[in-house]
Amino acid sequence: MELLKQPPTMRLPAEWFTGDAYADVIYRGEAPSRMRANMVRFTPGARSAWHSHSLGQALYIVEGIALVQSRGGDIIEAHPGDVIHTPPGEEHWHGAAPDQFMIHLALWETDDATWLEHVSDVEYHGPRVSTRTRP
Repeated sequence: MELLKQPPTMRLPAEWFTGDAYADVIYRGEAPSRMRANMVRFTPGARSAWHSHSLGQALYIVEGIALVQSRGGDIIEAHPGDVIHTPPGEEHWHGAAPDQFMIHLALWETDDATWLEHVSDVEYHGPRVSTRTRP
């Protein structure tokens, strides 16, 4: 067993995020492990750009309301305790609702992500489907 030294909180790059988002590395596996885990904090209205992960990604919503959308799909309003999974190669974005902070635990394998264009204000403010009202 090993107690891991945690690196300082990092501000996430403007090339990949609109607004302010910060990450704390929880775990970054070394080969042969590919495991990655970050606690990510978004200020109100902050969001990632469109992107995909070669091996997929899971988000566990810790606090606030998360907005998550796959390309061509509904904007899902996710709440604390919800888990969102995006399969390998699926283009998506995620971020905070406009009126409150949001924290999620991001889980993925490898750093092989493809970053695309920023989410426009029109896309961000599109209609939502809440996980609290989904069947």
